[in-house]
Amino acid sequence: MEISFLGGPQPQRGVGVVAPFDFALDRELWRWVPDEVSLHLTRTPFVPVEVSLDLARLVSEHETLSEAVRALIAVEPQIIAYACTSGSFVGGLAGERAMCEAMTQAGELPSVTTSGALLQAFEELGVRRIALVTPYTESVTSSLEDYLAEAGIAVTGRAFLGLTRHIWKVPYRDVVDMAREAVVGAADALFISCTNLPTYDVIPQLEAELRMPVLSANQVTMWAALRSIGAHAVGPYQQLLLASAPERPAPVTEPAPEPAGPEEQGGWTT
Repeated sequence: MEISFLGGPQPQRGVGVVAPFDFALDRELWRWVPDEVSLHLTRTPFVPVEVSLDLARLVSEHETLSEAVRALIAVEPQIIAYACTSGSFVGGLAGERAMCEAMTQAGELPSVTTSGALLQAFEELGVRRIALVTPYTESVTSSLEDYLAEAGIAVTGRAFLGLTRHIWKVPYRDVVDMAREAVVGAADALFISCTNLPTYDVIPQLEAELRMPVLSANQVTMWAALRSIGAHAVGPYQQLLLASAPERPAPVTEPAPEPAGPEEQGGWTT
């Protein structure tokens, strides 16, 4: 059968993603990505350390990031996204900026991290106070609060699970329960931290129930990375995506026809 008329696959724009070695939610990232964009994922080397501040520091070392970026640039992505919240907030604002600089220098490409993307999303939505949900231990959660405070973001309530492993196995019902527990003060939004915590399907439900924007680590990472290359993240009923959606062109309307004159009506006035 002759199939040359198909012309081959359509060109794709690429987003390179650096994730920690234990990242298990590749499919969730893809759900925010439009058809014309491809994700190219690589992982940091395995280290025998459970989820903690120590692990966050290990998976965000500049040498590790640079090696991962150099592996990705062979497939020519347009941007590099570091998909790990704790790894990008553990060094504070200065540490997050230094990570972006290291990745950009390694690949000669723009770069974004989850924690940097989160601050971009807060700015987009005008958020200054948040309710916070994490699967982390108290020490890791407190480190995130320190990062947010440095950026001028207040945490009005929080809930955390205290997990050090298998975070991707947390069911949606536990995420919903934590969200309800965290929203105790006057918050502008809810943030669900950790790129290894499933959130895609729960965001619309929580936004409808809590009457506020609900942001998650994977959501803001994909939103910021795609926006940087002129693409738009896809997802149902998510206020961040709706707030930054490209404007649709106004429908073209034909001018109303002029009323017919007496000649066109088939008669004359007297």
